[in-house]
Amino acid sequence: MMKNKISIVLYFMALVFMPIAIMAQEVLPFKKQKSGTKAGLTMEESIYAPSQPKSHLPEGAPNIVIILIDDAGPATASTYGGEINTPTMSKVANEGISYGAFHSTAMCSPTRASLLTGRNHTRVGNGQISEISNDFDGFTGLIPKTSATMAEILKQYGYSTAAFGKWHMTPATESSAAGPFDNWPTGFGFDYFYGFLGGETSQYEPYLVKNTTYVDQPKSAEEGYHLTEDLADNAIDWMKNHQALAPDKPFFMYWATGAVHGPHHIMKEWADKYKGKFDDGWEAYRERTYKRMMERGLLPPNTKLTPIPAGMDRWADIPESQRPFQSRLMELWAGFTEHTDYHAGRVIAELENLGIKENTLVFYIMGDNGSSSEGAHGTVSELLTQNQIPNTLEQQLETLEKIGGIEVLGTSVTDNHYNAGWAWAGSTPYKGTKLTASYFGGTRQAMAVSWPKKIKHDSKLRKQFHHVSDIAPTLYEILEITPPNVVNGYYQDPIDGVSMQYTFDNAEAETQKKTQFFDIMGSRGIYHDGWFASTMGPRTPWAASPGMATWTPDKDVWELYNLNEDWSQANDLAEENPKKLQEMKDLFLVESAKNYNMPIGGGLWVLLHPEYSLGNPATEYNYTPGLITIPEFSAAKIGRKHNLITLDVDMPENANGVLFALGGSGAGVTCFMMDGYLNYEYNGFIIEKTKIKSGNKLAAGATKIEILLEPTEGTIVVPGKVSIKVNGKNIGEATVPHLANLTLSTEGLEVGRDEHAPVSSDYFGKGHFPFNGTIHNMNVKYLTN
Repeated sequence: MMKNKISIVLYFMALVFMPIAIMAQEVLPFKKQKSGTKAGLTMEESIYAPSQPKSHLPEGAPNIVIILIDDAGPATASTYGGEINTPTMSKVANEGISYGAFHSTAMCSPTRASLLTGRNHTRVGNGQISEISNDFDGFTGLIPKTSATMAEILKQYGYSTAAFGKWHMTPATESSAAGPFDNWPTGFGFDYFYGFLGGETSQYEPYLVKNTTYVDQPKSAEEGYHLTEDLADNAIDWMKNHQALAPDKPFFMYWATGAVHGPHHIMKEWADKYKGKFDDGWEAYRERTYKRMMERGLLPPNTKLTPIPAGMDRWADIPESQRPFQSRLMELWAGFTEHTDYHAGRVIAELENLGIKENTLVFYIMGDNGSSSEGAHGTVSELLTQNQIPNTLEQQLETLEKIGGIEVLGTSVTDNHYNAGWAWAGSTPYKGTKLTASYFGGTRQAMAVSWPKKIKHDSKLRKQFHHVSDIAPTLYEILEITPPNVVNGYYQDPIDGVSMQYTFDNAEAETQKKTQFFDIMGSRGIYHDGWFASTMGPRTPWAASPGMATWTPDKDVWELYNLNEDWSQANDLAEENPKKLQEMKDLFLVESAKNYNMPIGGGLWVLLHPEYSLGNPATEYNYTPGLITIPEFSAAKIGRKHNLITLDVDMPENANGVLFALGGSGAGVTCFMMDGYLNYEYNGFIIEKTKIKSGNKLAAGATKIEILLEPTEGTIVVPGKVSIKVNGKNIGEATVPHLANLTLSTEGLEVGRDEHAPVSSDYFGKGHFPFNGTIHNMNVKYLTN
């Protein structure tokens, strides 16, 4: 009888304590281990038995390295049939395995947020890039703490974690030196971060952050600085230090370059490797690449090469006089890409040098989305398109000749970007480019994976349908980690991704991912069990989209593809199979509702309503010299809003130097002194430079400078009148043809100097060109909302 009672008590105790045992692996952080040490009155009477650190990882847990290249389509790398030399990616592929149906979201921030969390992009608030986020749940630009990143989880399990390069998941208004910092990389589980927070930066004069501090680049562009090289140097140093200081711990490294996103900045010797190789145009590139892909078995035998889309330039229509410009833009991008792969190779080589490559799992992903067509017809200033500034190629070429001709492309003088046709070529054999979530040219990314200790090399391409959200659950399965229910006190959202580990040793395994939805600002699609339905939506990235303001998603025309028979989305079955199409459209709405992807096209909100764009809510600002560079979204909008700038200055004789500068070489606003003369310039994306210069030198002594910007009321892109007074007297006025309506650049506001790429070419080569007088205050006041 007593035995039965004891059994019953033990049974109920087990029931009571079972949830606690389960919670131990489902709740992070882990509970602190109890120590056996007990203090007595004296040390002799005490028991000293400290607890030994307990590993929460399986024995032999690998180091993990994720290499993520920016803005590169599936037909870029020579590894998979492209024409740009990528020996590092080939090395990873030749030691491991490759994937041919791996997908991004079609845009920067959304892909990165999905990759690091294992969730769909709108579930984690990243329906578009962070700079144009809004208040709809799926589009806030904020990864919620209810969706912990893999860095946070791996760190709590015992990994050292580091991120290098482009982040692009911090709200633009939180990216200044004032923080808050909980949405910076170190707030998402990374022990160490070195790179930049925004979507892009100059490769020669970047806006660098180390952990939560803005820092200077280690050397100047004149001394040979390039950001990608710096990121590799920093990653290598971090690995060396890690192996010296914590060799018993595995590490997780996320190395995400700013390359090969615009601006396409690269040294001449790298671009010259490709001189003349693209002189026959983008259609010829596609034909050659498609043929190679078919010959190498990289595409199914029935794959068709899709035709050039409407609105895109044809090479035959490019005037002979303009072809050298178009070819050179591609040579620069090709050299930029090979240079990036080279430095990725230095990171991989360091794994070998340290003797840890055998047990390091490497994911090399060529692109966070397809190649970018945002350069439209080819451009010297890539933000022209994003700001919807009207321009012609003739106007750009005329400007280019004035600033040094074709030889200045790829330098910090320009923010050049290639023709959309080259992006389309980089998407062979698919339709679309970056920003088209409806077509694989925007979402299908080349990926190689190696892990010498566990993955046997197999040259057979994995063709299972997978997505960036699948990387995190793959790591969790490898490491025997149960995705936690609670992290740091926050109940966790469900993981959307599906582990890919089943493909590691079986190229022919049936796809385990059954459904995946895509949506980037209304360009959308849905995959389910071998079928894909999609619609282009309101925007064509390579052409003007005038109907955007009146667009409604229920009027969109959808297409339907059977991927088992049609690898490249060449054969639209919508008319043949309306029932299947309707099923897929209904499924898209179900997935959208589950993933906060409402309203459809919600990422367009700020583009259609620039009055709601992110920015500092203050209406008056006071700045003084010595401030850390202020990011544009946190600074006063002196290039867009109706405002009055008042500078109180002690002016020296024959004064020189920058009074203030917002932006960089690609676009910006600056006021500076040159040999005693006051100069103002509104650099309108290189092609429109509005300048005002005082007729006389300014006298030495106390000086009050007032600069008034009055935008014209009207459409999204408007002109503005600039008027300048010195000590109450008018010294000049001018009209800026087109004010920036979104952003001038990736750089910020500086007072008393211009530390990054110079806004005005008039002081190019003068370094930071600091003002040699005294600026007591720079006051900016908005005059209307």
